[in-house]
Amino acid sequence: MSAGQSIRNSTKWVFFGGIGSQALGFIFGVTLARLLVPADFGALVTIQIFTGLVGYIAGGGMGQALVQAREARNEDYQMVFTFQLIIGIAIYAGFFVFSPLIARWFGNPLYSSLLKLSALSFVLRPFVNVPNSKLFREMRFKENTFIQLFTLLVSSLTSIALAWQGYGVWSLVWGGLAGSIAGMLIVIPVSGWKPGLRLNGARAKELARYGFTASSNDLVIYLRGQTSNFILSHQLGTAAVGLFNKADSLSQMPNGVVSGAVYHPVFRALSKEQDNLDKSRYLYFRALTLVALYSLPFYVGLWWLADPFILVVYGAKWQASAQPLAILALSGLFFAIENQSGAVAAAQNQLGIELRIQLASWALMALAVYSGLHFGLPGVAWGLLCVYAFNAAAMAWLAQRSLQARWVMLLNALKPALILNSLMFANLLLLDHFIHALRHSQPLVYMLSMAATGSVLYAVLFLFLPLSGLHAEQVTWKRKIGLMPQLLPK
Repeated sequence: MSAGQSIRNSTKWVFFGGIGSQALGFIFGVTLARLLVPADFGALVTIQIFTGLVGYIAGGGMGQALVQAREARNEDYQMVFTFQLIIGIAIYAGFFVFSPLIARWFGNPLYSSLLKLSALSFVLRPFVNVPNSKLFREMRFKENTFIQLFTLLVSSLTSIALAWQGYGVWSLVWGGLAGSIAGMLIVIPVSGWKPGLRLNGARAKELARYGFTASSNDLVIYLRGQTSNFILSHQLGTAAVGLFNKADSLSQMPNGVVSGAVYHPVFRALSKEQDNLDKSRYLYFRALTLVALYSLPFYVGLWWLADPFILVVYGAKWQASAQPLAILALSGLFFAIENQSGAVAAAQNQLGIELRIQLASWALMALAVYSGLHFGLPGVAWGLLCVYAFNAAAMAWLAQRSLQARWVMLLNALKPALILNSLMFANLLLLDHFIHALRHSQPLVYMLSMAATGSVLYAVLFLFLPLSGLHAEQVTWKRKIGLMPQLLPK
């Protein structure tokens, strides 16, 4: 089996899980957005700044260390579980004590109770994270996909039921806890792992060395992503946070489906081949080609359809999210590059250099958000776009350096997707010229016309335009849809 086929087979279930999770998450998200108001989501996002921040400390990166390690025994899983459980209990106690101070700083007493309830998840996390690490290490993505979808269903349906009953932001918190409990009850028996307490200082230090660097990177990336929420919450209030977060989360969705699905299999494959630079280069650039090919058309569509999409799907109360969403849609290429380059950095153990890149991006993010505030939410979005561009360029440089690759290889990997999406953009520009009046008078008709035209055009161009680097992918799809005969087994 070729490396390209290996990537395809490894990502099939992860991709299915990503598609299913994003589709269900989108449907449930729209339902909750109709039942709740932006301030409810803004309140949840604000407390998640703190719970998410501490979450990276709770994990310590040791789960990722188990996936990356050349060898992992049952004793290692039990040791990681023990450390994470101790840390989780300590974190819950800390939130119980200090949540009133956080609520007082924001001037909102509700945050104290929300934080105390949300912090219960830290006690549950070790029961979910450790068996999940075992599934990822063993590349059992099928089981992981079904667990992920089941957890999402439980969490979302719980939130919707409570929101329907008028529980507001509490419906979101209780839904998250219900999902954690459901995930714990199913992932432990499926993984075959049994919780156990074990301490081994020498082995813990060995795993923690990699895990600390990995979690430091994840922590800084998280802080960078939460900087806009923190500043907006303090400066403009929860409604502004809810509106901007809606735009930001929608802009991340295509990346989560495609690039996120490819990341774990590619990271595991790169970890296996970390001493084989030729194979690692192939895996990296092939993954980039596929991610850009399948994610960029969604971003082109978001750029054109942000305004009618928000109005039709979410309603007028969310309309202020449309312009930031259109701006953030320009980040699609940057997300693809950063994600796959991060897999290279993790597999090649270049996390120390990545940490410096992420720290620089975090500082730039704070500067960009404060500067953009003068121009409202669109100004903040433009600031984020500049930071995403910087971070993608820096991470691509690190990947090239780690794999001893040349920049022309990166350009060649991205060229097929850039050509296809440029042609689609030009055709949508022409179509918009003729039906632009429908954008405001009949937004649903405009949205469906542009989406259908763009989808059909992209599919035709992809299947029949001769482009270097896409021949194998084109043949695979032509056989799937019956345009070419299937290969008969020998």
